[in-house]
Amino acid sequence: MASSGFDLLIVSLPQLVKGLLQTLILALYCIVCSTLGGLVFGVLRASRSRWLGVLTRTYLELFRSIPILVWLFFFFFGLPIFFGIDLPGFACAVLVLSLWGMTEVGEVVRGALISLPKGQKEAGQSIGLSPMQLYVHVLLPQALRRMIPPVINVYTRIVKTTSLAVLIGVTEIIKTGQQIIERTGESVLIYGTLFLLYFVLCYPLSVLSRKLENKLRKGGEAGVRDFA
Repeated sequence: MASSGFDLLIVSLPQLVKGLLQTLILALYCIVCSTLGGLVFGVLRASRSRWLGVLTRTYLELFRSIPILVWLFFFFFGLPIFFGIDLPGFACAVLVLSLWGMTEVGEVVRGALISLPKGQKEAGQSIGLSPMQLYVHVLLPQALRRMIPPVINVYTRIVKTTSLAVLIGVTEIIKTGQQIIERTGESVLIYGTLFLLYFVLCYPLSVLSRKLENKLRKGGEAGVRDFA
């Protein structure tokens, strides 16, 4: 039995690797879009503009209050019905997960920006920097150190959330595993393998995030001691 299970795993491995690569590609697209969009969203969230605050808060609450699965179904099934826009499953998954990831990254960026001393912004303004120059050359570089650990945690969540794409027909690793199970009936073996593959993908990111967070915390404590 063990031998047959091992043989099945060896035979299924190329198909599982192909599904894993599809998951990685999907996650990579979402991570890039979430990071770029999240930087802009975080800056807008940190703005003192009342109207920007209302708009960004509304957008944030929509993605926090409504499950991602509902958004996936809305975009995949609703856009063709209401707007005549027919998105492929992969593109739909990238769009929805990126829009959600953008809110998560954006909140990290906002938190890092508002945690900076007010004197940094005032100093930049006093030397005549434009708002764009102020963020690019002064605020964002300083906030970057504070953003990295929590943003990596967001990346981990994006990788795990790609599994929802199976429900709109995207052939990522979960869908690949289901296809193998339908053909062989070996659900315990295949789902156990999927569990290990997701662990291999996400655990290094979690470890990296913790190490960076500890390193930054120790660096901050050392800076306080030196200042004292």
